[in-house]
Amino acid sequence: MTRVVILTGDPVGAAMAGPAIRAWNMALELQRHGHDTRVVSTSEATEPGTHEGVTLARVRAGDDRAFREHERWAEVIVLQGYGLGQFDSLRRTDRYLVADVYAPMHLEALEQGRDVARATWSLRVATARDSLSDQLRRADLVLCASERQRLLYLGHLGALGRVSPTTYEGDPELRGLLALAPFGLPTEPPAAGSALRGVHPNIDADSRVLLWGGGVYDWFDPLTLIEAVARAKKAVPGIRLVFLGTRHPKVDEMGIVRRAVDLATELGVEGREVIFNDTWVPYDERGAYLLEADVGVSTHHVHVETTFAFRTRILDYLWAGLPMVVTEGDGFADLVHDEGLGIVVPAHDADALAEALTTVLTDTAAAERYRANVARVREQYTWPVVLEPLVRYVDAPHHAADYVAGRASMGVGSSRARRTAGPGHSARMAWHHLRHSGVRGVAERVRARFRFRQ
Repeated sequence: MTRVVILTGDPVGAAMAGPAIRAWNMALELQRHGHDTRVVSTSEATEPGTHEGVTLARVRAGDDRAFREHERWAEVIVLQGYGLGQFDSLRRTDRYLVADVYAPMHLEALEQGRDVARATWSLRVATARDSLSDQLRRADLVLCASERQRLLYLGHLGALGRVSPTTYEGDPELRGLLALAPFGLPTEPPAAGSALRGVHPNIDADSRVLLWGGGVYDWFDPLTLIEAVARAKKAVPGIRLVFLGTRHPKVDEMGIVRRAVDLATELGVEGREVIFNDTWVPYDERGAYLLEADVGVSTHHVHVETTFAFRTRILDYLWAGLPMVVTEGDGFADLVHDEGLGIVVPAHDADALAEALTTVLTDTAAAERYRANVARVREQYTWPVVLEPLVRYVDAPHHAADYVAGRASMGVGSSRARRTAGPGHSARMAWHHLRHSGVRGVAERVRARFRFRQ
């Protein structure tokens, strides 16, 4: 039995987004294999306790005294996001470290920062890039979500000096250092329930429901989808597009949400053909929504984030057996096309998207063919399958071949991880925002933080 701490920055509980869902299922899968697991979250929305035999704890980012107890207890620490820069004991630890980088944080930051001041945008991207570099420099094992991501991270590891004779000897594919562990889906089927049909006043048994199964973020393209629905409503009178969640349990609402609502209102489809759920569906209840849908949709812009993204909502569509209509450009679009799981359309092409939606909602034979293919493919993505590399490592944990005892880093470069929490970090951020946004900007950020904590 190995003692494992899984550190996440997302809230863990009833309402969970991708990182927390992944952390929680890692804990359950490791526990199933006989390991003792704790999930530690830095989010104040997390409720500590013991659930399904897994200890769930909350530690404020920067509170090293509280985290040190978990660090000392652990033999293996799996970390996501900015955790390495938030705790001194984690920066200095001699425990086995696994970096879970299934979401390329620096590329996400490129999109997330579009609506802020240029200096703040640059700072966010630099912070994400440096935090990622620190994880790749130190980790004994790195987990990524796709073969595309492996190429991205192999380049990054090479630049850090970790692709070397020491790591290459005996492991020429470097799978022992950089392993493929995609996002997963449950082995048990979704649970039915009353979620949409007969519950929402404009969704009944005859409605043809398109489900957007996650948050609405700046790197997605809900606007073209809304235009396509407005164009398709004559051919499919009962068409309904449901955005399942527009308020992430941790991330502030992005400007794209307001633009999407404004466009739907302008086109006369808001509240009827296009429906926004302004909450976040509890994790254990999402299956009922998926089962009442006819098609899963995901549309995005084509840029560098798209190239390496792994759209976790697609896994829920696989789980529920839904045919899909998706935008080209990411790895899942290739899967949908190659395996016949639905229809792939060009980015920003409302006419092609409207035609695809009409086809998948009205062509019964095509929809059944897509569903049969989904049922075949989804077994490849269950949590026990995708987390096998992590389980294998935890069964026999070891330091990477180039690990040097007593150092906080490996490879080349700085031996000190960048701090992303604590008084010093807070002071630097306050000074940054004072310089670039003024007193009013700092005051607004303080108010926003208090609103989030409430």
